[in-house]
Formats: sequence, C-alpha cells, structure tokens
Amino acid sequence: MLKKNKIMDCVIIGSGPAGYTAAIYAARADLHPVLFVGMQPGGQLTSTTKVDNYPGFYEGISGNELMENCKKQAERFNTIIIHKTITKVYFSDKKGGIHRVYMKKNEENIESKGIIIATGSSPKFLGLDEEKKFLGLGVSFCATCDGFFHKGKDVAIIGGGDTALEEASFLSKICRNVYLVVRKNYFRASKALQYRISKINNVNIFFCSQITKIMGNDFLEGIQILNTKNKISRTILISGLFIAIGHSPNTKLFKNQLNLDERGYIIVKKGSTSTNKPGVFAAGDVQDPTYRQAITSAGTGCMAALDLEKYLCFC
Repeated sequence: MLKKNKIMDCVIIGSGPAGYTAAIYAARADLHPVLFVGMQPGGQLTSTTKVDNYPGFYEGISGNELMENCKKQAERFNTIIIHKTITKVYFSDKKGGIHRVYMKKNEENIESKGIIIATGSSPKFLGLDEEKKFLGLGVSFCATCDGFFHKGKDVAIIGGGDTALEEASFLSKICRNVYLVVRKNYFRASKALQYRISKINNVNIFFCSQITKIMGNDFLEGIQILNTKNKISRTILISGLFIAIGHSPNTKLFKNQLNLDERGYIIVKKGSTSTNKPGVFAAGDVQDPTYRQAITSAGTGCMAALDLEKYLCFC
C-alpha cells in the first residue's frame, strides 16, 4: 500500500512490456516501484489477438493474457499498481533531486527519486470507422507480429515509407499476394528498399490510391481502393490489412522537460536509457522509433530498472 508523503525510489509511467518488465526488475532490487497503468492498461499488445513471436510461449499467447501475466508477475514482487493517469510531471534538474508526478484528482501527486517512462507510442489510424472494429480481426499495425496468420493468403499494406516496404517484403515471403497501397505517386522509402520491392513478383503496387472502405462481417474480408488521379474505384478481397502510416510517441506530457527528436521520441544516452534529466529513464516504444517489438520493449524495461538502481547507488 502506498504511504502518504513518502518519497519513492521508483515510479513507472506506463504498463506495456517495458513498464511491467521495469517493475519486475525494480521490485527485485528492493526499489518498491509504483506503476501507473495509464490510458491503455497493458499497452498496444492488448489489441493483438495472438502473439507468436514472444519467447517462451511455443504455442503462442493472446496479447491480453501475456500482459495480464506480466502484471501478476510484477504484483508478485509487491509492485504497487495504480489505475490512474498522470496529467502533469515535474522533473528535477539536480542529481539526487526529487521528481513529482501529478494525478487528476485535487492535484494529488507522488514524489520519487527515480522515474521510468514507458508510455509507448500510438499507431496512426486511417480515420475509417471499420479499422477499429476489425483491429485484431484482420486489421493490424505489425506484420512481424501478425503476418503468420495470413500465410498463403492475400493481404494489403497502406503506406509508402520504409516501414511499409519492409513489411511488404516480409509478407511477400509468406503470403500469396501483397497489395501495397500508396497515397502519393511515389515512395518515401529508401532507394534500396524500393529496388528490393521492384524485384518481388507478388507485390502489387497502387500509387495515388487510398482506402475508402473496409469490408467484412465478423472478420476483415476486403477493402475498397480509390485511385485519386483517375477516380477509379476497385474492391480487393484480402484477409489482412496492415496499416503502416507511422506511429506517434506518447510524449506530449514531457514535451517541455525532456529532449525529444524531430518525431517526438525521447532521446536517450547511447547504450543506456538515461534521458537529459538525472534520475529519469525511458524504455520501450516511447524512445524506440525503429524496432517497436514487445521483446525489445521488455529488454529496455530491464535496462531502465538496472540504470535506475545504479543511479540511486551513487546519489
């Protein structure tokens, strides 16, 4: 139970693989962590029907179940889990300084010597009602996570950047046909990726196109594509739609205090999880624009807890 007016050693903001892993390691180091689950308990993984690429689960596991297991493991080591959202933060500039996080009710706050930020990122949606309806039922934001479920079937990807072309290349090896829908009349991806895609026979590219409708009953069954140049519309039957138009890191809360890159991701010191504020660490997708996998998030969650433990030893 959280004691009033006590200065904590470790407060974790976020409850995905990074947050829960940080909690497990921090708790085992006797840092008595307090974890705020935030707006989406369990993070993005809870919208994934089945996770097949997380080590240790040879038959796969649902995203919800995996996150519930992580939560129970954190609680087993006496992590205090609070189902509230942080609305404001104050980070000290001094080594050994006290940081403060605020909750909605009556400006209630908790003070801590260390903070681990694991707020993750949010995928950008197309803006169609049906994409949320079929999320985890054919609509996905990660080919590496969900591509296996469409082995030998037809799928579509929307996007023209590196992520979209990398996912198209990956899916082309396991799917029958891959339809790549690009809103502009050119790719934004690197020349090397463009060249690789041009050599793959089962990747079909639609430039100047956008998805106007997502169709299906219980599962995704097809999409309607409009060519914005000639105004011709067509329907394509698919089992999977992968949206690759980018992610937005959940860093609005930290904008004026932490160093962020041009895309809004938290900048950490190379080879560590340290931010520009002493005693404040970042883990998972919130500081990772490249990999964005559950396993890499868990890895940096571990790193953040170890970095914080070391920091507290020298304060």
